Amino acid sequence: MSLALPASLQTVLLLIASNVFMTFAWYAHLKDMAAKPWYLAALASWGIALFEYLLQVPANRIGYGVYSLAQLKIIQEAITLTVFIPFAMFYMGQPFKWDFVWASLCLMGAVYFMFRS
Repeated sequence: MSLALPASLQTVLLLIASNVFMTFAWYAHLKDMAAKPWYLAALASWGIALFEYLLQVPANRIGYGVYSLAQLKIIQEAITLTVFIPFAMFYMGQPFKWDFVWASLCLMGAVYFMFRS
């Protein structure tokens, strides 16, 4: 018995995983490698970003058959914010700001407009 996930769910799950790697590649060096030269941080970030792309490219290829290009992009942006806020607070030690909520609401409005038709 095969338990195949719908393409829409595969896309979202792969994009979530991809965004976790992307967020660490883009920002973790600010905490973990602050005393290292920028080029070492760039090399480490590129290494992490490889895993982002190994997930993001199949996600977009699978999702493009289900979603429009604009819908794929807005899904990715919504996921990025959803991943970034906990990362900023729990990994980077940033305080909660109500601006996170307002930005999320604005992005949900963008999602609505991309999917309403």
